[in-house]
Amino acid sequence: MRTVIGEFISLDGVVQAPGHPDEDTDGGFTHGGWSHPFFDPEVMGGTLAEWMTGTEALLFGRRTWQSMAEAWPPRAGDPFADHMNSITKYVVSSTLDEDELTWNNTTLIPGDQALEQIKKLRDTEGGDLVVMGSASLTQTLLTEDLVDELRLMILPVLLGGGKTIYPADRRLRRLELTSTVVSGTGVHVCTYRPAAGA
Repeated sequence: MRTVIGEFISLDGVVQAPGHPDEDTDGGFTHGGWSHPFFDPEVMGGTLAEWMTGTEALLFGRRTWQSMAEAWPPRAGDPFADHMNSITKYVVSSTLDEDELTWNNTTLIPGDQALEQIKKLRDTEGGDLVVMGSASLTQTLLTEDLVDELRLMILPVLLGGGKTIYPADRRLRRLELTSTVVSGTGVHVCTYRPAAGA
């Protein structure tokens, strides 16, 4: 399985709380829901649907999983929601208990076993293991060179600070741009992969 990251990200590299105002206010973040003015159903919606076709399973950090587990089950009947609800899901957490995993087809990966278990998943046959949001988990996967593809929806907005996915280890990592399209709202939808020999 390939590990694939999918993120809404600002021009200054922030991924925190793109969905709604109360999604994640850590650090006093007050711009929750910042992605909405830029959402283009044709380009961005179509791209999200296309990305999901190769998705074998979803991988989340605890906070993102809890937000998704609250949001998607009530939307049953919508094809995208039905797919989200039925697909295999993994959540990395040191605090969740098994009995809290009320969202269909969710498996808990204990935090202290995350890298080991994710490496095992990558060694199995199958489609993409897709990470949505989950800034801390994504940053760890990038730091450990466990990302096969980075899909970014780069929105034309500066947020002035917030959570990022990028490693801060001063290591140079080269990527190659494999596809790009620009929405009518100025969002650059870009797919990157680690550069050969990097």
